[in-house]
Amino acid sequence: MSTAFDPAVLPVPGHTFLTSQRHTSDEPGLSEGALLAAHAGLLLRDGADLAAVRLRDQWPALMAGVAALGEVVAQTCNAACVHEKTGVYHGASHSGQVGLVLGGEIDLRVFYRHWAHGYAVCEMGASSVQRSLQFFDAAGHAVHKIMLTPRSDLAAYDALVAQHAASDQQPGMCVQAPPSPQLEQPDAQVDVAGLRAGWASLHDTHDFFLLLKKYAVSRLQALRLAEPRFVQQLDVACVLDLLRDAAQEQVAITALVGNAGMLQLHTGQIHKVLATGPWITIADARFRLQLCEDDIASAWVVRKPTVDGLVTSVEVYDHKGDAIVMLSGARKPGAQELCAWRHIVDKAAWEDQLCAA
Repeated sequence: MSTAFDPAVLPVPGHTFLTSQRHTSDEPGLSEGALLAAHAGLLLRDGADLAAVRLRDQWPALMAGVAALGEVVAQTCNAACVHEKTGVYHGASHSGQVGLVLGGEIDLRVFYRHWAHGYAVCEMGASSVQRSLQFFDAAGHAVHKIMLTPRSDLAAYDALVAQHAASDQQPGMCVQAPPSPQLEQPDAQVDVAGLRAGWASLHDTHDFFLLLKKYAVSRLQALRLAEPRFVQQLDVACVLDLLRDAAQEQVAITALVGNAGMLQLHTGQIHKVLATGPWITIADARFRLQLCEDDIASAWVVRKPTVDGLVTSVEVYDHKGDAIVMLSGARKPGAQELCAWRHIVDKAAWEDQLCAA
């Protein structure tokens, strides 16, 4: 069932980098998208602090035009983590409802069937206007944002918005209830022996999704049922230690954060890892990540066989069983895993066992 929100009763949403939609919209029952849609049709020159232009739902064509903006900030978040990467949207392509952005610092996997709404947003800041493109799912939850920087091409942005503006600029958004989470089948009904044999015979990390599908298990359920040689649960405090070790030892990593409509990756070294209250923050010049440690329910070392040897990742999950962030050593297909990455993961696992003893 869809609910139409009356924009007259909606407050102005705040906007900051490194803020997930869960923390942006504190109004009960209102999504970030619905708050933003209340400002469709408004103009800054008429005195509005925030203005939004509704965009047509031709998402692959729009994304193909983002490269013309030059340097921007890509932001993808889920309820517990925000991932920001500065760069240019080189190499945008798509096949049906699946898209890719590859070829530069921006590295995305796009699932357009989860994209329902898009807006070009102008917001008055303390000393300048902040411009962005923001995309939401049918429930009004943020899927992806593209923020302009002082180096972005404003003329190209204005042209892109004019090209993709929808004819309907009335304020408001009809949102749909989020889909109900898929229930796991009981562990007793899972062919555990088959799942474990399939895991042991993996040849590529991308085959893991097919393995989950074949045995009708969630990712987290598969971790619980896997052989101990492939999976080890960590104390959640190890996540901060792991990131600090990667920064200190200058180990290049891949950090993946996503939601149903977008996966965003950073590959490279990290440098500045901070802990402030519940927040773990990577604060590098062109890569920023913020993770709420209070939202971490579990963390796991996961090892998958491939033709290039074992590939090790650390997977972090929230209290609903959804993935928050996945960390691995930087690796190209055909190359073996970095020994330095495996060393810091093994160190975290060993220290966790010591603490548990």
